[in-house]
Amino acid sequence: MKKSWQTALRIIERCLLTLGLVLLGFYVMARIHGIITLHAALRSFEESREAAAVEPSRTQGSAAQKSMRVNYALWSPERIKAYKSSLARTSQPPLAVLKIRKLGLEAPVFDQMDDITLNAGLGRIPGTVRPDQRGNIGIAGHRDGFFRCLKDIAKGDTIELVTKTKTKIFVVDKITITKPDDLKPLQPGPPELTLVTCYPFYYVGSAPQRYIVQASLKQEGKL
Repeated sequence: MKKSWQTALRIIERCLLTLGLVLLGFYVMARIHGIITLHAALRSFEESREAAAVEPSRTQGSAAQKSMRVNYALWSPERIKAYKSSLARTSQPPLAVLKIRKLGLEAPVFDQMDDITLNAGLGRIPGTVRPDQRGNIGIAGHRDGFFRCLKDIAKGDTIELVTKTKTKIFVVDKITITKPDDLKPLQPGPPELTLVTCYPFYYVGSAPQRYIVQASLKQEGKL
């Protein structure tokens, strides 16, 4: 009887070990798929930038491909889940990439503002100019996702906006909190860049206010 019991325990141990290895395999595959999909939009953007750079001069070399690292530290669990889910459904190429090095932010800027798009990145606000144009560029993002880090931004901080043909550098001039129906911050520039997210950052439910970051253009360089 004792021998049979020991044999049964060994069988159970082997089954549990096999199950654990299978689950580990699924987890590794899911992580690999997420990483591959995560960089798809950015790779597309970089390829477009390279093509734009090569077109005027065939002698120019290709730019090194960059990868985007998303920092989930401040994100809500629901937004992280929504972001990962959106990656497989977002095929549009970004207009630009927004970077705030001080806050560890690097995010694609898309030309739409539907739910899937804002889960995958940032969106250009309709009625504002495109990132490669002059004027007030309005960019929106979720307060519990990419733009939660804006709670730590300050006047004088630098914001980079990388388009297919140039890099624009802005400096934060003003930070305000407004009502959702206040459209004054989105009027034609100056400022040249306006970031918008809901406020308060940790509010549960539909946030009653808007957090506005306005910045002026300080430097612009072509690719």
